[in-house]
Amino acid sequence: MTEQSGWRFSDDRGRVSRAERTPSRVLAYVQAGATLWDLGVRSHGVFGSGHDGAEIDPAKSGELPVGEVAYLGAGTALDVDTLLRGEPDLVVAVSYGGGTVYGLDPDTAKHLEEQVPVVVIDVGQSRTLAGTSDRFAELARSLGADELPRADEELEAARARLRTAASGGAVRVVALSPADPDQAYVARPAQWPELAALDELGVGLVDPPAGPGVNWHTASWAEVAVLAPQVLLTDVRVNAAPLESLRSQPEWAALLDAGTLVVPWNPEPLCSPHAHARFLSLVADALDSVHDSLREG
Repeated sequence: MTEQSGWRFSDDRGRVSRAERTPSRVLAYVQAGATLWDLGVRSHGVFGSGHDGAEIDPAKSGELPVGEVAYLGAGTALDVDTLLRGEPDLVVAVSYGGGTVYGLDPDTAKHLEEQVPVVVIDVGQSRTLAGTSDRFAELARSLGADELPRADEELEAARARLRTAASGGAVRVVALSPADPDQAYVARPAQWPELAALDELGVGLVDPPAGPGVNWHTASWAEVAVLAPQVLLTDVRVNAAPLESLRSQPEWAALLDAGTLVVPWNPEPLCSPHAHARFLSLVADALDSVHDSLREG
């Protein structure tokens, strides 16, 4: 819309945000801010969730110019005054269902919305990763971003390459988040849009045993070894146990000694074609490496 007719956007709660002019000072949850950056929208500030710390998580920040974009903190460090410090004219948040703003205390989110438009994009299981990417692209266009046909071409090329790599033979792929040297959280692939997208391209994702966890199965590292992964998609966010802390873990060491490949995975993916293409390319590289090793063996 033109500035003369105002700006409006209907978010995934069904709420319509309005402004007299197209917002230009965007504050966003870091996942949303990094996604919008890929789509051509600059965020002036970003904030984290209760899982984050005093510094921005590099696993979530993508190609955001961290030195130029203010990071306002996370969790209890966030209140309305802190969030409004940079005088944003739009806040972009995410939700995992039910319209609840992820990363902010409900009262903080409520009072924030009384002072500035808040757009919430659902990044949960209610839609595919492609569907979520389309919603962010729609928001980016409303904020004045241009179409990025090369990014779409990059994604299609990455999809084709991964489909080819997956067709070269079954490779056992396990996605997990290291909890500590004693256990890990093994992802249930169908519950994660990015993992479901891998499955659609033929990647052999391994389901953990049935159990009480909806998104994760809590397993000992011995149980992880029983899954016999050839590729481990491993959570590298700051709230996951760092891989360095697992060096003395015998089952982890045995997996690496057996040639299991570790691919960094962010369970809060950037929902842009460029970011998704990067991830698909990493997985394709790993599958190709496994196939090469099997041929050489």
